[in-house]
Amino acid sequence: MTSGSGRAPGTAAWELLLPAASAPARSRGRSLQSALRDAVRAGRLAPGTRLPSSRELAADLGVSRGLVTEAYEQLTAEGYLRSDRGAGTWVGGAARTAARGARDLAPRPVHARVDFIAGTPDLSLFPRAAWAAAHRGVLAELPHHALGYPDPRGLPRLRTALAELLVRRRGVVADPEGIVVCSGVAQATALVGFVLHARGVRTVGVEDPGSPQHGELFASADVGTVPVPLDDEGMVTGVLRERGLRAVLTTPAHQFPLGIGYSARRRTELLDWARSVDGLIIEDDYDGDFRYDRAPVGALQGLDPGHVAYTGSVSKSLAPGLRLGWLLVPESMTDEVVARKRMMDLGNPALDQALLARFVERGDYDRQLRRCQRAYRERRDTLVAALDEHLPGTEVTGIAAGLHVIARLPEHCGPQEDFLRRTAAAGVTVRPLSAYGSDDGSAVGSGVRLVLGYAHLTPARISEGVRLVAEAARSA
Repeated sequence: MTSGSGRAPGTAAWELLLPAASAPARSRGRSLQSALRDAVRAGRLAPGTRLPSSRELAADLGVSRGLVTEAYEQLTAEGYLRSDRGAGTWVGGAARTAARGARDLAPRPVHARVDFIAGTPDLSLFPRAAWAAAHRGVLAELPHHALGYPDPRGLPRLRTALAELLVRRRGVVADPEGIVVCSGVAQATALVGFVLHARGVRTVGVEDPGSPQHGELFASADVGTVPVPLDDEGMVTGVLRERGLRAVLTTPAHQFPLGIGYSARRRTELLDWARSVDGLIIEDDYDGDFRYDRAPVGALQGLDPGHVAYTGSVSKSLAPGLRLGWLLVPESMTDEVVARKRMMDLGNPALDQALLARFVERGDYDRQLRRCQRAYRERRDTLVAALDEHLPGTEVTGIAAGLHVIARLPEHCGPQEDFLRRTAAAGVTVRPLSAYGSDDGSAVGSGVRLVLGYAHLTPARISEGVRLVAEAARSA
């Protein structure tokens, strides 16, 4: 091969294409085309390079001339090559070098001896055998037409199963016609944000401290957020009136990150505010099933389904990678939410929905919740005991629920920045309460305050991590 300037390229044509030429006869033509295409994309054959005649290249490779001619014609039609009558075949200038390989942008565990970052369940508890059995059952019974585009709200079978589950376990008011199956709480929140924006709402109140993700999700719908402080009973509702808000997102069953449960009085005040301004409360029930000292408190939505949009998912009970959740909105919003869901993705995968429906119907989901409940209660107890043993004087606040605790460490552990550097050096990853919003100490006192996630750690790892934290604290 020669370049447009008459100079031969660094590698002869047959060296680039020999592997394709030695492919099995049936696939040799496709292999030759693919090898030529890859060489142009990668820049090994530069734009303007003149290719050998089909006769010459066929002789070099030991293949038929027709095979080379067909490859030249195919890549010319695709734009990789150009051919001038009587002047030969040249590499075209349309192709650009493509990035090689695929990056994985999924969140990954930090490289630490012990990671106490909150929010991750124990993925080893995923019920693989029961899930596989449900998968086989669904494939055997699912009619062909069910694999078409689904109802954007979700399969009727799954919405019916979810309605029964949520009424029974969370005390919601749930009509299957009003449930929308979503790709987790994240999509549910964004859907509500888009509908609020279309209705002229430009700001939503969010808990402070709270999950940073909520603000990002509303921003994607061009809706701003206003931080609303909390006290030991829940969100301070007076601020909602002062700021003229008409929508707010809350985590009342187990506030994240403070770990408090909204008091009955505060829940009533919040509902009174919503009714007085015809507003909307968005209830994120992210871990409402996990309460260890008593039966879980029912969802806020059950008290006033006309002013509360309720959302949850299987991310904490099964696995976040399933991307399956649900949204119940007031009847007046349902059509708008469904229309937006249809535009977003035409509905969640039908097979996954049918699988979850069967899993719920057969009682497997309840069994999984009980299994997680036992494991996470044990791990919380282990964490509290380890803090008491290795860091006496630590105050654990919040209700006995969920997948994390707030720990206020003894004064000698501070100042906080120095403490965080020492724990990192010891190979332990922790996150302070201040990372989740304003941290003026009004709710949990002063000093070093940590949000400690434990669900993804074995009891042995929890004990080891607390011991390392204590050693780091003593090294000040």
